[in-house]
Formats: sequence, structure tokens, C-alpha cells
Amino acid sequence: MAYNLNVLLRYLILSDVHSNLEALEECLAAAQGKFDEALCLGDLVGYGPDPNPVVERVRGICRVIVRGNHDKACSGVTGTEDFNPMARIATEWTRKRLSTEHLSFLRALPAGPIEVDGLELVHGSPRDEDEYVVDSYDALYILEELSFPLVFFGHTHIQGGFAIDAQGRCTAICCHSPSTSAPFTLQIAEGARYLINPGSVGQPRDGDWRAAFAIFDADQRAVAYYRVPYDVATTQKKMRLERLPDPLIQRLQWGR
Repeated sequence: MAYNLNVLLRYLILSDVHSNLEALEECLAAAQGKFDEALCLGDLVGYGPDPNPVVERVRGICRVIVRGNHDKACSGVTGTEDFNPMARIATEWTRKRLSTEHLSFLRALPAGPIEVDGLELVHGSPRDEDEYVVDSYDALYILEELSFPLVFFGHTHIQGGFAIDAQGRCTAICCHSPSTSAPFTLQIAEGARYLINPGSVGQPRDGDWRAAFAIFDADQRAVAYYRVPYDVATTQKKMRLERLPDPLIQRLQWGR
């Protein structure tokens, strides 16, 4: 199935915000005027210090939001048995601070995959919402089975993705450099299929601390990957005041 070329929209793709309000606001400021609709691939909450403001902001701008594993755990849909100790502490902290309204909102978020104008949205992968797709080996089997040419996924916090061309060759999409602020543009090839990860807004793990997002332009058949700096120190200060685990605080400045 091809995406709907009659819907010539520009889509802002957000993922893995993780209660980081400073990072989210910088992404929205950088994207202003560049998109027609916003979509979110999940994990609005978890780890960071501002769960309620982030949920409020994302639900106010996004047409579709797919649930993430932290959205499920922080709202009580699932437990924290599979989380590491630091993530477990942050989840319990988040669950206690989410408003009743936002807890209900997160509990009601739909699981992926969700189709939007011929695009497919997932948190982990099309076959399992909690699956990590981290390398070409993981991606190959998924790409071979895709029903949609463009699937947007998150969960790994690594900006980029994977593609398989018309000849069946699978490649990783390496799209950013910490030394540049210019967006990287990926042209969508006819006959190819893609798994596109916009990166993490609030907790990147690809060695670049800057907040990440992507914009898909259906008219130009292109995905632009963005990285923007944000006030990490303010986010870290909030986390320290809430006594969140120090490794979660430190990793923000390293993008790990």
C-alpha cells in the first residue's frame, strides 16, 4: 500500500519525549511553520521531571498518539518487572505525580500499529509494540513483511532507521552528526520500504544530547531529521530537586 498522495501534508513526527518539557518546547519551536499535522510514537512520560505538562502539550498538538511502554507502566496498564531499577524508580515517581485526568488519558492510548493516511505508526515495531529494532538484522525481517512503504517507529531513542530497496538490499540510515545543526534529508525512493525513527525528543541515546524529531513531507517524498539544543541544565536541576536517580540525570548531557 502506498501512502495517500492526495493528502499532501507535512507531518511532524515526535517520539520518546519522556517528561522532558524543555526538549519538547525547543522541538516545537524549531518545527513551527514546517508541518501541518503532528503525530507521536509514544513514551510521553517516564524518566523526566514534567509528566503532566508534557502530556498536556502533546495531547494538545498531536492528531494521533501511539502508546509506549513507559506510558503503559506509568499509568498502571503494565507493571515494571521488565524495567531496570532506575527506570522502575522513575516510573513509580511519575505514577504518583500524574493527574487523574492524565492517568486516564495514558491508559486509553491505543497500541500500534496505527494507520494514518497510508503511513504506519508504531512504538517498537509493527509485530510487537515493545520490540527493539536496533540493527539491520532486526530490521530485515520486519522490512520484508511490511504492508506499508513507510513505517515510523521509536523506542530505541536512536535517530535514523532502516530501508530495503526494490532489489531486497537492507541498509541502515545514518542521518546525523553532533557537529552540524543542519537537518539531514532522506529522499523516499520508489519501490523501497522504510522503518523511520525520528529519534528521542527527551532522552537521546545515539551519542548526541540534542533533542530529536523528524518531519515527513508527503509532497516532496522526503523525511527531514532534526536535532536541536535545549536547556539540559534546567531539566537536570528539576530532576535533582525531585531526587530522581542521578544516572538518569547525567545521561542527558551525554546522549546515552
